Amino acid sequence: MIPLPLRTLADLAGGYLDAVPDVDRLVVGPVVADSRQVEPGALFVAIRGARVDGHDFASAALDAGAVAVLADHPVGLPAIVVEDTVAALGRLARGYLDLLDHPTVIGITGSSGKTSTKDLAASVVARLGPTLAPAGSLNTEVGLPLTVLRADRSTRYLVLEKSARGIGHIAYLCRIAPPQIGIVLNVGSAHLGEFGSREAIARAKGELVEALPADGTAVLNADDPLVAGMRSRTRARVVTFGVHRSADVRALDVTLDATARPSFRLHLPGFFPDTAPAPVTLNLTGVHHVSNALAVAAASAVLGMHPEEIASALAAAGPASRWRMEVRTRPDGVTVINDAYNANPESMRAALDALAAIAARRRIAVLGGMAELGEASAIAHRELGAVVARSSVHRLVAVGDDGKLIAEGALEAGMDSVDHVTDAETAAALLAPDLADGDVVLVKASRAFGLERVAARLLGEPAFGEGSA
Repeated sequence: MIPLPLRTLADLAGGYLDAVPDVDRLVVGPVVADSRQVEPGALFVAIRGARVDGHDFASAALDAGAVAVLADHPVGLPAIVVEDTVAALGRLARGYLDLLDHPTVIGITGSSGKTSTKDLAASVVARLGPTLAPAGSLNTEVGLPLTVLRADRSTRYLVLEKSARGIGHIAYLCRIAPPQIGIVLNVGSAHLGEFGSREAIARAKGELVEALPADGTAVLNADDPLVAGMRSRTRARVVTFGVHRSADVRALDVTLDATARPSFRLHLPGFFPDTAPAPVTLNLTGVHHVSNALAVAAASAVLGMHPEEIASALAAAGPASRWRMEVRTRPDGVTVINDAYNANPESMRAALDALAAIAARRRIAVLGGMAELGEASAIAHRELGAVVARSSVHRLVAVGDDGKLIAEGALEAGMDSVDHVTDAETAAALLAPDLADGDVVLVKASRAFGLERVAARLLGEPAFGEGSA
């Protein structure tokens, strides 16, 4: 963050200063919404959450070195007072972005793969200049502006995830950080319970391409009809990626090695029709990452990178965010795949496909619930059980109430080795004595179910959660 006086921040946020002895005192950053992340010179944003009110931590934030608090009422401490701190945070980030030297904003959305694609894009684009992207999944009306406020005048590229829990959410995020390049990965079943249909999800995701300027670029998945159909919703240039023969950026001859790492030939006929395809081997697990890599390749080509440079950068990139196909092998030869950050029917199938591609003595799946599926939830969990039964999984351990439905679906589909347990600790205790050299264990569920604790126990590590936003 570039240093700014409190009165400037108050103007940008649309608030007034209270109990501030020096209106010109500089905030040097960071701007944080978690008092545990406060550093000397920070601005602490007090947010009212469902369980915790950030205003209760205002004093602790000042004690830790914060210059002031962004609050929705006077707190008896140096504060920028606004009506709504989340809305004010968005205004602050928008105004702050205008103070920078016009960094190119790359927005990414999709039902699955946003974080992995964001990490890939940040790694590749960094070869062109200073690049900022959030750690993990800071992709909401709180996380996105906090990321923007970490930029400075040297930042050339901002790579931002944009998530939606309803119509209008992505449009709002685009007003905070207007994108020049917008990547839409896919339209799946994530948040189906909130949207009601995949068509409604597509309407929400398409807000990203609607926000693009005429001289911007929409990067669309040619293999997903709902995404490809967004072409008509933007005035920007459209570039497509996928295995479809019409795609501007394509993957040829996709293969997987014994650890499910994909290799392919990167072909960019829409940019370099006469250039030979460049070989790529990703340092990521699962064939689904090929589509993510193609999206990044398309955006990188728009920015002027050559195919060989893109291929080299893709191959050099590794996992950057935790609990997303995070592969670890114990000294005794047991491999644990921690993919417990998020789950929906599509990402569950992708993870199971990755598990199937890994050479193993036994393949074991520890699966929990998929959140926010609404009325389709029970059917989706039973269907997932049937998918597991038809896969190469040798043993299923299903966790929690939704896990019971997964287990029932697997049993009904004829799978024999099925266990249902109530919680993550029981799952880990059940599996631990039975694992041996060559076993591969996939752990996956939506974040709310905390199945990362299973992976931590199996790896002999302390279980812990990420800090709040």
